[in-house]
Amino acid sequence: MDAVVVRRAVIADARPVADVLIRSRRAAGDAIPAAVHPDAEIREWVRTVVIPGREVWLAEDADGRALGVLVLDGDWVDQLYVEADVTGMGLGSRLIQLAKSRRPAGLQLWTFATNTAAQRFYLRHGFTVVETTDGSGNEEKAPDIRFAWTGA
Repeated sequence: MDAVVVRRAVIADARPVADVLIRSRRAAGDAIPAAVHPDAEIREWVRTVVIPGREVWLAEDADGRALGVLVLDGDWVDQLYVEADVTGMGLGSRLIQLAKSRRPAGLQLWTFATNTAAQRFYLRHGFTVVETTDGSGNEEKAPDIRFAWTGA
């Protein structure tokens, strides 16, 4: 992971950013509910909403292959996904450290109750559970958990 470069994403990165989100979510299997939007709609959302309106960070290897994505929206970690074949190698930790450095006053995020690996990851990085829901407030209608990190 030493050769991985993390940089701000631009509109030209919309396709690789969306592809990381799509592939990572699928690779998670039952840990994350299936997307409720088709791939083309997700790609359009990334291109027209996410990259222009949020702080998007893209992690790439030396060959320019997209490996991970961090999306910050205010004090929210809106998206944090790492390609399945590099999970467990420290890239997610690097991205969450970046998020903390960008938002030293604190962060919050949602993860699905079924995503126990993500829960362990966030707990390990100093986040605490502040709310659990039955999922009625999310598109997937799946129970979720809000985590918060109170800052440096």
